[in-house]
Amino acid sequence: MDPKDERIIDILKENSRLSTQQISKKASIPITTVHNRIKKLNREGVIKKYTVVLDNKKIGKPISAYMLIIVDYKLLKQTNKTQYNLAKKLATHPAIEEASTVAGGTDIIIKVKVKDMDELDHLVTKYIRNLEGVEKTQTMIVLNEA
Repeated sequence: MDPKDERIIDILKENSRLSTQQISKKASIPITTVHNRIKKLNREGVIKKYTVVLDNKKIGKPISAYMLIIVDYKLLKQTNKTQYNLAKKLATHPAIEEASTVAGGTDIIIKVKVKDMDELDHLVTKYIRNLEGVEKTQTMIVLNEA
């Protein structure tokens, strides 16, 4: 990657719906060059997907939280599962936006979006804490997103 690729990527991160012509104008790079570079970045897997950023309040999910999860490795080992398998399972739940395995005092961190505290309570106490391999959780409610 070179500075032209980086500039194109920066523009796409701001607004991936821009046309090649608009990106060309913003980046001061010829339109054919922009087109070819975007195709190359897609082909090489640098750009994995295009997505949207939602206004969570408007879609009825105004509460965000992060949850730290400590894994019971003995139990996972008995079932031939790993920390990564558990994170992948968590990521399939519709209220969980992201699930990442991490190093340190915590094994998995997830990002959650829910409509209210009752839904968060149900997610934590009825779903996550009952998953095989979850030993302990700590939930942090997001007060404000910068």
